Amino acid sequence: MNYYLILEDGELFKGAAVGSQLVTANSYPEKAGEVVFNTAHSGYEEVATDPSYFNQIVVMTAPMQGNYGSTPQDWESSKMWINGFVCLQMQNSKRNSSWMQRLIDHQIPILTEIDTRTLTIKLRSQGTPWGALVRAETESEAQLRAQKLILETKKIDSDWVWLASRKEVAIIQGENPHGPKVAVLDLGAKENILRELKSRSRELRVYPSRTPYEVIEQWNPDALMLTNGPGDPSLVKVAVQTTKHFLGKIPIFGICMGHQILGQALGAKTYKLKFGHRGVNHPIRDNLLNRIYISSQNHGYAIDEKTLPSDVKITHVNLNDNTVAGFFSEKQNCLGIQYHPESHPGPHEAVELFNYFITVMSQKNKDQGRHANATTI
Repeated sequence: MNYYLILEDGELFKGAAVGSQLVTANSYPEKAGEVVFNTAHSGYEEVATDPSYFNQIVVMTAPMQGNYGSTPQDWESSKMWINGFVCLQMQNSKRNSSWMQRLIDHQIPILTEIDTRTLTIKLRSQGTPWGALVRAETESEAQLRAQKLILETKKIDSDWVWLASRKEVAIIQGENPHGPKVAVLDLGAKENILRELKSRSRELRVYPSRTPYEVIEQWNPDALMLTNGPGDPSLVKVAVQTTKHFLGKIPIFGICMGHQILGQALGAKTYKLKFGHRGVNHPIRDNLLNRIYISSQNHGYAIDEKTLPSDVKITHVNLNDNTVAGFFSEKQNCLGIQYHPESHPGPHEAVELFNYFITVMSQKNKDQGRHANATTI
């Protein structure tokens, strides 16, 4: 058997499978998904377990993967969300093959020994297509298997956020007894977002993505967090309407998909980037904290700056392509960030945005409430 990555336009990349996936032909789990590339030199566990990578085949541009082992402590959720893992080389030695084995145990197809540089250049120049990882005796057979698999996979619910979101409310006790009660709309949340909120809040309640605003309002939260998540933000159901209800009432912080949902609630439009931003080396100009730093990013869509209302200020810019990386509305007391401040690879400046949300934005809301009460009296 031969092993291939077949892109939707028919281009074929022949590689090799690894480990126990080679024992029998049937042990190689064929899957399709959107083919994207990630420029990080480390963090393969965080990538595979990030719900924002739902339904995607990830091509790692760094050549050696699995070279520092594997530990569940680095996972961003309880499962793997990717539909395939493509790299030049995979650690597979007597000393350590733990990352390879974890992928195999979770039925994630692996393809190695391909020219990831050529593949990445194609994705950069032509955009991110769908593709499939398949096994076959001939190239023509591989093409047929891939096209069938791509068509079948595309039939799933277009609201990928709902597929990645939890389906029941979770209550998490916070570590700061003097902190706010924060409602979290789970759009496909990374665990580190919850950890950052937990350390600053007295209680979190994490709600499914399609939760109507009435349910959240019954709890009377002090603030609302909109998490990251996968897919096309314009196809997400209910979350925009829920967010719109809370605008101007309590502080709102949106990260990645949450940033895009918040933007839509404000009246903005989103559009698909040619090949997206995925990696831990993206420079950001932050005019809110007044600094420049390197950020972790994973998204395929962006906010159209021209469609934001006049009271919304662009506060963060991606210095690679000048796309909107963040905005803030003083009037609505809401902040949207198009990267992952909870990840902070190396430099830790971005994590201060959580402090800004919990202290500055929440304090402003309290002050306005006291003013309103005094006016009423």
